[in-house]
Amino acid sequence: MWRDLPGPGALGRIICGGCVAAAGVIAVAPQPTSVLWQASILLSEWGHWLAALALLLLPGWRRSRTDAAGALVAALGILLLLSPVIRARALNATLPAALDHAFGPPAASASTVQPPRPAPLVLTDLLLGVASDDVIVDEHVYSVLENEQLTLDLYRPAFAEGALPVVIAIHGGGWVGGDKRDLPELYEYLASRGYVVASIAYRLAPRWQFPAAQEDVTAAIRYVQDLAHTHSLDPQRIALLGRSAGGQIAVLAAYTASDPAIRGVVSYYGPFALRWGYDNPAKPGVVDSSGLLETYLGGPPSTHGERYHAAEPSRFVTPDSPPTLFIQGLRDEHVSPFHAEFVSSRLIDAGVPHAVVRMPWATHACDYVFSGPCGQVSTYAVERFLGTILNGTSASPP
Repeated sequence: MWRDLPGPGALGRIICGGCVAAAGVIAVAPQPTSVLWQASILLSEWGHWLAALALLLLPGWRRSRTDAAGALVAALGILLLLSPVIRARALNATLPAALDHAFGPPAASASTVQPPRPAPLVLTDLLLGVASDDVIVDEHVYSVLENEQLTLDLYRPAFAEGALPVVIAIHGGGWVGGDKRDLPELYEYLASRGYVVASIAYRLAPRWQFPAAQEDVTAAIRYVQDLAHTHSLDPQRIALLGRSAGGQIAVLAAYTASDPAIRGVVSYYGPFALRWGYDNPAKPGVVDSSGLLETYLGGPPSTHGERYHAAEPSRFVTPDSPPTLFIQGLRDEHVSPFHAEFVSSRLIDAGVPHAVVRMPWATHACDYVFSGPCGQVSTYAVERFLGTILNGTSASPP
């Protein structure tokens, strides 16, 4: 079957196969360092491209045992690289029904131009990208504090009819960094589907500690509501959306606002059980999560326990809390899935409509690749959620 001696290129085949397998492991396994975590985002969300190239290593495996070993290792890597797509594809069968059960069936789309996404994962979009129409983006100053201007970017559809619902977006960055222009593809997509999206800058630690960012969100909500006089937006149909640290800010703001205009809130991989998070930190090679909490809240729980308590959204859950959507990767190296489950348990007790979109392959910031498996699944869930809570009536809890 095999020749005793390896054929030409056999050594290169086994080396390349080993590299593909290593890439596959990085794509699916928790990582111990920040650099490997960043690599895992790219390999789990773009790995299907590398898997396609790696198919070139398979022909000729019969030439020798070395060739066969190289092809076998490459095949293993290909399967690992494709596993995010396979797992995301499986959500096509379960996620729509889960969202319907949590929030009710989707209402008519806010868009007069584009239909909503047909499924959580569309295979052609992995190759061609997720399409968005041209949108208008304007920068506004929504607050001035101590001579410091706080700004927001307002994303609007180029052609709008009537007063459109509003999404106020809060960026991540560990409460100490990040920018309102981070990951804008979702905002452009939502604007092209008939939403007005306000992506806000807010005051950052260590100069500004809790509750400064919370106050900025409140100011941004008021500013956007005032824009209804000059822009085609509905001040009574607002959703908050935040990523990572912005998820904590968004959920806390939504639960403490007591404003019926806030119809719902979305968190992408946000931390909520802050005392627990301090005592159960992320891997130090990935992020100093306890240090970030101290910077944001002023110190450890032993000396600043009241701030930790005041910053935990679960404390403010009531039966009147707005419907909530959690987007969570189950191998998140920064924010444990426990955080979303912790708030979910409180929402269950209070009878608040909510859903946790659990993505087994996904890590923190997995939506960095907008057309990747996580980007597609999360966008589908967000669009379905917004379409229900901003354009229709959310279901009563079961």
